[in-house]
Amino acid sequence: MPLPERKLIAGINRIVGGVRNKSVLLGIGDDCARLQVPSGHEMLVTTDFSLENVHFRRKWHPAESVGHRCLARGLSDIAAMGGTPVAAFLSLALPKDLPQLWVDGFMRGFLKLARRHGVQLAGGDTAQSPNGVLADVSVVGSVPRGTSVMRVGARPGDILYVTGELGASAATLQTLMGNAKKISAQRHKEHFYPEPRVKAGQYLCEKKIARAMIDVSDGLSVDVAHLCEESGVGAMILADRLPMERAMEILPHEKAALQAALHGGEDYELLFTARVNTRVPNRIAGVAITPIGIITKSKKISLTDSMLRTIGPLEARGWEHFKC
Repeated sequence: MPLPERKLIAGINRIVGGVRNKSVLLGIGDDCARLQVPSGHEMLVTTDFSLENVHFRRKWHPAESVGHRCLARGLSDIAAMGGTPVAAFLSLALPKDLPQLWVDGFMRGFLKLARRHGVQLAGGDTAQSPNGVLADVSVVGSVPRGTSVMRVGARPGDILYVTGELGASAATLQTLMGNAKKISAQRHKEHFYPEPRVKAGQYLCEKKIARAMIDVSDGLSVDVAHLCEESGVGAMILADRLPMERAMEILPHEKAALQAALHGGEDYELLFTARVNTRVPNRIAGVAITPIGIITKSKKISLTDSMLRTIGPLEARGWEHFKC
């Protein structure tokens, strides 16, 4: 079982010692953390729940992967605004029979990703859960005042881009549901250890390339609908331009890979628009950038081929986790 609360918190505090951010004036140890936003910056705050048997399964996901994924969700939100992550707050509800080794592994995965992005664990809470692991993670970041990239801002004629690849996480999850023995956490890092695109988001913000941006967490079809709705526009998505090579490696049929790329979710890539005459690099922070569509005046979202011939409407249909 997990250590008693005071010992658990003390242990976490010891291993957090090496992760420091100058914007955190006071971290774990008092009633509240004290943060200082850099001069001329605004604060960004996001929060996400991760629930056992909804967002992960202990029999499929190593503890390190669960910790990594819990933090990656919040970091991806900060990236989607073009911000710099500063601090994280973690509240854990743990079953009485959960091995302490699992908790240790969770914290290793969480803090390894935090160190890579200079994020300090500045507080949180613990409690006993009557049923399964629950992790509530808040991430605080900053962005220069007035520069954050929002979902509002896309205009007709803009080109729609995406970082990295789509569908590999959902393809891995589908395979897990069919035959978990085929899947290795080390060979399927897109699902088990997704990399939030923080550096790419900062570049797109600093260079004023992105007019509107969102992270692909619920699935491309859902997230492009969110972006279009907030901007009051529509979009044409080019099916044969979607970067889904890795999904096609995991799933046996191209149609299945396309469905994973369109509706799968948990890719944590950045979807953004840019003016048609804006020079957008092919790679940003080592990540491929792919044009996948066009923003339109019509508020409809359609799937087309490379000749802009309509295949059909693109229904917002995000992935339903562990649907059996």
